[in-house]
Amino acid sequence: MAKSCKGLAMELVKCLSESDCVKVEKKSYRECAKEKSPCIPSECVGLRETYFNCKRGQVDMRARIRGNKGY
Repeated sequence: MAKSCKGLAMELVKCLSESDCVKVEKKSYRECAKEKSPCIPSECVGLRETYFNCKRGQVDMRARIRGNKGY
């Protein structure tokens, strides 16, 4: 279960690396993932929300019994 969100994390990093936030503004991935700026594409925002829900599912006891849905 520890690696069930790894695929989402890799896609989020790939999406953010292609965004203007990292390329033009030279911010870190963490800074770009935290802020809601117009230079981040909507698909990256969707990936960020999905990744957050995946990580939250790892802590939720009901999901821990059933297993995380993963990617």
